[in-house]
Amino acid sequence: MTPQASTPAYRRLSVEERRSQLLEAALSLFAHRAPEDVSLDDVAEAAGVSRPLVYRYFPGGKQQLYEAALHSAADELRTCFDEPHEGPLLPRLSRALDRYLGFVDEHGTGFSALLQGGSVVETSRTTAIVDGVRRAAAEHILSHLGVAEPGPRLRMTIRMWITAVEAASLIWLDEEKQPPPDELRDWLVEQFVAVLAVTARRDAQTDALVQALAMDL
Repeated sequence: MTPQASTPAYRRLSVEERRSQLLEAALSLFAHRAPEDVSLDDVAEAAGVSRPLVYRYFPGGKQQLYEAALHSAADELRTCFDEPHEGPLLPRLSRALDRYLGFVDEHGTGFSALLQGGSVVETSRTTAIVDGVRRAAAEHILSHLGVAEPGPRLRMTIRMWITAVEAASLIWLDEEKQPPPDELRDWLVEQFVAVLAVTARRDAQTDALVQALAMDL
């Protein structure tokens, strides 16, 4: 008598593994649809689980799930600017932008909903999460510039440039991802140098940075 082929044993996911699975499913949906167009049933179906199970892990319902997914996306965006402090600054910035634009490319619709606001699930908490990413990006850039105590003009310049990067990313999505990402990246790096040069005319701290950057070019 031929023994029956053994079937793989079912492995119950740990709490953290199941939560990660649900967040991954939610993020994949938010990447292609606005948050208000995604239901808990959609997330359950994408994850291959029941709706009650989604509620078990996110008893606050869709709002809690969206905020958790947003936190996860924000953590990933923060790492985009986490570049080793080695070599010339502008190539470092280029590599960070490559990762940032890669995230935008992968999460198109969700990225747009995240930054443009107006979603029915937007709250002061979700706004704070997004603003936290912007502040973290600014801190990373100032760290790469080697500035421990930036003055108000330099801080404003860096934050203005980050806003310009976000706006350009949204327009890039609207323009069917044209120009190619490497061209967009180079253009944004050039804009970074340009806005620093403008500020340098009014700010000695920024002027010193621009002169140091010129030595790397």
